[in-house]
Amino acid sequence: MQSAEAVLGIIRECGRKGLPLERLYRCLFNPELYLLAYGRIYRNAGAMTPGSTPETADGMRLDKIQDIINTLRAERYRWTPTRRVYIEKKGSTKKRPLGVTSWTDKLLQEVMRLLLEAYYEPQFSDRSHGFRPGRGCRTALQSICPGWRGTTWFIEGDITDCFGSLDHSIMRSILAEKIHDGRFLRLIDGLLRAGYLEEWRYHATLSGCPQGGVISPVLSNIYLDRLDKYIESNLLPAYNRGKQRQFNRAYMRLRDAARRQAKLGNRDKTRMLWQQMQRLPSRDPTDPGFRRLHYCRYADDWLLGFTGPKREAEEIKTKVGEFLHSALKLELSPAKTLITHGRTRPAHFLGYEITVYQSDTKHSQRGWRSINGQIGLKVPRGVAHSKAKPYLRHGKPIHRPERMTDSDFSIIAQYQAEYRGVVNYYQLAVNRHPFERLKYVMQCSLTKTLAHKYRISVPEVYRRYRAVLATDHGPRQGLQVVIERGGDRKPLVAQWGGISLARTTVVKSLDDHPPKVWSNQRSELVQRLLAEACELCGSGQNTEVHHIRHLKDLQRKGRAPKPEWAERMASRRRKTLVVCRRCHHAIHNGQPTGQQTRNTTLESRVRS
Repeated sequence: MQSAEAVLGIIRECGRKGLPLERLYRCLFNPELYLLAYGRIYRNAGAMTPGSTPETADGMRLDKIQDIINTLRAERYRWTPTRRVYIEKKGSTKKRPLGVTSWTDKLLQEVMRLLLEAYYEPQFSDRSHGFRPGRGCRTALQSICPGWRGTTWFIEGDITDCFGSLDHSIMRSILAEKIHDGRFLRLIDGLLRAGYLEEWRYHATLSGCPQGGVISPVLSNIYLDRLDKYIESNLLPAYNRGKQRQFNRAYMRLRDAARRQAKLGNRDKTRMLWQQMQRLPSRDPTDPGFRRLHYCRYADDWLLGFTGPKREAEEIKTKVGEFLHSALKLELSPAKTLITHGRTRPAHFLGYEITVYQSDTKHSQRGWRSINGQIGLKVPRGVAHSKAKPYLRHGKPIHRPERMTDSDFSIIAQYQAEYRGVVNYYQLAVNRHPFERLKYVMQCSLTKTLAHKYRISVPEVYRRYRAVLATDHGPRQGLQVVIERGGDRKPLVAQWGGISLARTTVVKSLDDHPPKVWSNQRSELVQRLLAEACELCGSGQNTEVHHIRHLKDLQRKGRAPKPEWAERMASRRRKTLVVCRRCHHAIHNGQPTGQQTRNTTLESRVRS
């Protein structure tokens, strides 16, 4: 039996060469792919969320993988309808539908996603950045800045209900071009048409794929790759011409006159002519022989940057809309698909404001205008204020009472993680100064939370937790909690502060989905599961994995002692424990585990 990496490597090589896949369905019979998939998704928050059935990652065992394979061999696998829930849409009062899938379906979808991603990833466009390994929001933004210099118009595109509007027949035809395996295509058809439960009533899915499904992102990329290919093969060649603009004749006349006056020694006249030149573009902005068109897409959001007249920008927008409607049966959102003049108004993409600089007063050391036409990435107005709202009441920082029951280490680490997440996302922005206010608000909230917890003053909090933090930009003042651990183990350190707001022009790590350290070998959990030994009683029969959602779930209220299984998971700081079925049943029923479980079971049998 081939390893998972070998199977994916063969499929990836076929994708690079553009060869069709003939027997892809047989790859679903390889247990190694399921072990790899399990090692990748068991950490996800949704792994412990039940779908339309009570099944979750808790109780995962090797027999389940074999049951899935046997069902697939007989072609009797049936997808379970997803459970539809609604979550709040960011920046809107509307809610977004989300499909919650059962655990078995998640596991099989992850295996299929691995196969499809390995084959299609080498064929995707370099201008696509969403839901792809090695790519993300930062790679998309760095392709725009500084690469789109000189852009005049931004065409912001948004597809209405993209995930819910994917046409099933078009999706099948796109997959059938490369995948010549009817069984695999029928399996995907069944997935797309499995339906969903809303308030426990069944609804058929006539279009789209479940948003929130494991395989949905790669299917949407395969579908929208048609849009990428259309723009690259039709629009980019048609609207990219000319090496550079012609010189502006009015500018050249003033330059020649200034040089003549300089030779005659008329300094005042020369200065006046140079000042007039600084108010004119050196190149002809209406040159009909020069056009530039750039394209970038992240999931269903895309952006076009065009250098040329607005009339042609409207033509480009119309052509994209017609292609989506006729070829992909998708519609552009009229409210969100905009044509924006980059020098007067910012375009919005991936949470950033994208502008084109225009200033005749900014000069380089040689006296030339230095920033005109360059792309600027900015933090939108209101971002820092909206992030500070949870820590404010009537405009003043307050304590967070829901966090007072946490440990000092947890409180400081949580505040630091929330602040770091916001600041690091906007590393490429040129106006990061609004985050100084956010830092002040969060620091006041943090110290007030600790002060309320111990009933002390805020100055006492600073005296107790103040420390000098070592950072890449030198020592900085901050707050720190250190938890010493015995032996040779390093202490646990939680810090607040030390995050610089200096702009980072080139981010070291551009990968929103970095490769796992266990990518070339089995994860630790998979190795423990394959050992088939209960970590409580040592039994080697019917082993399965006990999962918990959070480590804090192991904490007991009051002074009640923790059971053996909770003590073991807490000491390892693991949310999983490989146990036999008897011990697993005892854990869920609050009964003794390990050797005590065997003795209790024997006594109950004797009494019965």
